[in-house]
Amino acid sequence: MGIAVVDSGGANIASVLHALRRLGVEPDFTHDADHIRTADHVILPGVGAAGHAMDVLRGHGLVDVIRGLAQPVLGICLGMQLLFDSSEEDDAELLGLVPARLRRLPDREGLRVPHMGWNAIETTGDDPLTRGLDDKWFYFVHSYAAPTGDWTLASSFHGQPFTAIVRSANFCGAQFHPERSAGAGASLLKNFLETDRP
Repeated sequence: MGIAVVDSGGANIASVLHALRRLGVEPDFTHDADHIRTADHVILPGVGAAGHAMDVLRGHGLVDVIRGLAQPVLGICLGMQLLFDSSEEDDAELLGLVPARLRRLPDREGLRVPHMGWNAIETTGDDPLTRGLDDKWFYFVHSYAAPTGDWTLASSFHGQPFTAIVRSANFCGAQFHPERSAGAGASLLKNFLETDRP
């Protein structure tokens, strides 16, 4: 099974690779367009700012490559956010695969931003990616979030509801860090790796 983990300039790469190896697969960490196009599954990780991540993808010549992928693709944390149209963060134009704009979580008394820590999710429909995940707890670190919509497979809440797991055709994503979410995170990664090409 060929698993391409895209070099998007994020800082969580080692933990993502380690989480995949614990599931018995050997991922290929790469920014090689041909490797990414021919992989069975593609993972787009990310930590940091949306504008910088898009600059890294542009620098590697990967924006149109990612947009054109037909195999299962999983964005993690910022990688999930990159699937959307745009973000208030850096006023960044993103990959445009999910029709919504990310906005900063509300700053209110008693509500910490960034949202950092464990939170439960609620699945909103039957999908192979979310099988067995309803009411499980996952580890989040983010200041910007996607609204809920037809693309939402699972939601969570921090001052307001937001999309925790998204799907648009073969592109899906998790706002949380599955690689830091113990058994629940491993279950999500396993579900993704068992997803067949459309």
